[in-house]
Amino acid sequence: MNRETVEPPAELAHPTLAFMVLLSPTRRGARLARLLATEQLRTWGILSDAATHVIAELAANAATHGRVPGRNFRLTLHVVGDTLRIEVTDTRRERLPEARRPCADEESGRGLVIVEALADRWGVSSDTVPRKTVWAEITVPAGT
Repeated sequence: MNRETVEPPAELAHPTLAFMVLLSPTRRGARLARLLATEQLRTWGILSDAATHVIAELAANAATHGRVPGRNFRLTLHVVGDTLRIEVTDTRRERLPEARRPCADEESGRGLVIVEALADRWGVSSDTVPRKTVWAEITVPAGT
C-alpha cells in the first residue's frame, strides 16, 4: 500500500465570508434584506452605515424595478480581505439601472446616486437569462 503525506491546507491570508438569502420582491422583502444583512454584518464585526444604505437602495430597486410576480430576488454579501461586495440579483435583465439626477421636487430616483456616492465601485453584471446582478463594493476595516 502506498502512503502519502498530505500537508494540511495553509490558513488563508484573507478569509472569505459569505451570506446569501432569497427574498420576495416586495417592500417587505427589501426591508427584510436590509435587516438581515445588517445583522449578518454585525456578526462579522462590520459596522458600516454606508453598507446598510447601499443594501437598502439595491434591495428597494430590486423590489420596485426588478419585480416579476412569483420570482424572488437574491441578496449576496461577500467579504474578502478589506472589501465587502454587495450583490442583488433580480429577474428583470431587460431593465438595466442607471444613475440619474432627478429634479429637486421629484420624490424618487436618487437610489443609485446614493449608491454611487457611498460605494467605492458599483456596476451591473448580466447573468443567465433572465437575471441581472447589481453590485457594489465598499472598503471595510481589515481584520473584521
